[in-house]
Amino acid sequence: MDLLATEFVTPCIALLLIVLAGFTSFVSAAFGAGGGLMLLVVMASIMPMTVVVPVHGLVQLGSNANRLVLSIKHIDKSMFIYFTLGGLVGAGISSTVVNDIQLDGMKLAVAVFVVYLLWGKTPKFKNDSKLGRLVAGLITAFISMFVGASGPLVASYLHINNYDKLKFTATFSSIMTLQHVLKAFVYTVIGFNFWQWLPLVIGMIASGALGTWLGIYLLKRMPTARFKTIFKVILTLMACQLAWQGISEILL
Repeated sequence: MDLLATEFVTPCIALLLIVLAGFTSFVSAAFGAGGGLMLLVVMASIMPMTVVVPVHGLVQLGSNANRLVLSIKHIDKSMFIYFTLGGLVGAGISSTVVNDIQLDGMKLAVAVFVVYLLWGKTPKFKNDSKLGRLVAGLITAFISMFVGASGPLVASYLHINNYDKLKFTATFSSIMTLQHVLKAFVYTVIGFNFWQWLPLVIGMIASGALGTWLGIYLLKRMPTARFKTIFKVILTLMACQLAWQGISEILL
């Protein structure tokens, strides 16, 4: 997995990705989710997925950590703890198969489930179900290692808990920070060379920090009802894009 950064990223592309990282971090902070998937779609059009998943994960680690720092007092600690426990199991399982597994249809399955959770009949989950949270943490951490876009799935699961806007953002950011830490660890263990990508990653994280600050500023001033509506629309559009990627990979 030792692919050179210079093979795919020219100075102009690097500048584009840095600017885009700031914009997508703003989207995630202001509207709850969606920015990470936007960034993933663009990166996937430039670089192979074997590079995109780990590099995108490192950038999103910085973005979500920044957002977490700005909203940390609003976290649902119980949700975070059980997602952590499940995520550790999911990451452990994925580390044994990450080089071999073929998940061409996973993006489509995730997209359909996200749309169902957002617009369909809400599943009869107990909001405080420890088992449900453990399983959700396991599944989303596992998927994150391959698809690189577990955010919509995590966000749609949190959506059914009917959090207020700040609690949602804080809890979502804490879970995604955890999952990206696990992803970075797994890809380091299997031999991905992060060092050559650090200049680009640092630039994207710095840009993302500015975008996050502006997004949180807007979030605090946005009516909750409007936040929920915009959130559902953005996440639905991102799910449609994810579904299209999945269908294209299956057909190809």
